[in-house]
Amino acid sequence: MSCVLIMAGGTGGHVFPGLAVARRLLEKRVQVVWLGTRRGLEAHAVPASGLAIDMEWLTIQGVRRKGWLRWLLLPFTLIYAMAQAFRVLRRRKPDVVLSLGGFVAGPGGLMAWITRTPLLIHEQNAIPGMTNKWLAALADQVLCGFPDAFGKHLAARPVGNPVRDEIAALPPPEERMASRRGRLRLLVVGGSQGAKIFNDVAPEAIRSLPAELRPDVWHQCGRNVAETVRHAYGDAPARVAEFIDNMAEAYAWADVVLCRAGAMTVAELAASGSAAILVPYLYAVDDHQTANARFLSEREAAVLVPSPELTRERLVELLTGFAANRELLMKMARAARHLAVTDAAETVAGICMEKMNA
Repeated sequence: MSCVLIMAGGTGGHVFPGLAVARRLLEKRVQVVWLGTRRGLEAHAVPASGLAIDMEWLTIQGVRRKGWLRWLLLPFTLIYAMAQAFRVLRRRKPDVVLSLGGFVAGPGGLMAWITRTPLLIHEQNAIPGMTNKWLAALADQVLCGFPDAFGKHLAARPVGNPVRDEIAALPPPEERMASRRGRLRLLVVGGSQGAKIFNDVAPEAIRSLPAELRPDVWHQCGRNVAETVRHAYGDAPARVAEFIDNMAEAYAWADVVLCRAGAMTVAELAASGSAAILVPYLYAVDDHQTANARFLSEREAAVLVPSPELTRERLVELLTGFAANRELLMKMARAARHLAVTDAAETVAGICMEKMNA
């Protein structure tokens, strides 16, 4: 049986696209092995997916914005992780190695190159992460979620970012939103961990609106703060949850989304055809979330609000404007849907198959 080794770890932005591709490969009767770390999201997200994926582990952590001791130990950590990756490649003998980023991909990608195993990389963000940037020079083929992510000096193939099937299958915004009247529907999502700025500003802004102008709110707040956020909304119509399991349902419900600008969030907004207020995470590496957000905002599919500018007054201004102009929301939602790439997982899986048969 043919085998693909997927390297992806750390955050959902790397892991969930990997799962989408893995699903397509398994449908094609390809064995999938996942190289990750026991401390990353992949350690529970991959087994929880229910997919028949074999797990392999490396011992490695990130070093950016870490203490001097982590940097001092880096050479030894890398050598150990490379030895682990080499043993995995010798034992599993994959036909193709696919890197979707994260610290685990560095040692694994280097060992793929040394063992002459075909190496593909997929970069989700508009500005490449450190690991994929290094691996691009060694890869047999470079794929990217955003056009020109690697600039003009590297022939990367834009294929979009793989999104979950249930989000890609949502009906277009014209079908969902055309007959809506009454209160605006605001979805607030700060990522799987929530976002403190949203937890602080959104309730304050909603409470300051007159009762007749307050939107219905569905707010993902992150762990251990649900009761605090729920209390902050007072008598405003708000549903508060630590985590939203069914994001397809949430996107379908919403008129506008207040969220960060991670690569997968941007891809899901486009796939679902959702108007958005994008607030890039201020401390994202290389400010890549601002670059991601501009992909939508420069095409009139979203409003970009830098994190320091997200105040109660600014959010009230935006929500009041949207409530008075639903046509603008529809225009933004249509523009987002026009930018959607809903077959990225199938495309990446297909390229893996091509490399196997080359």
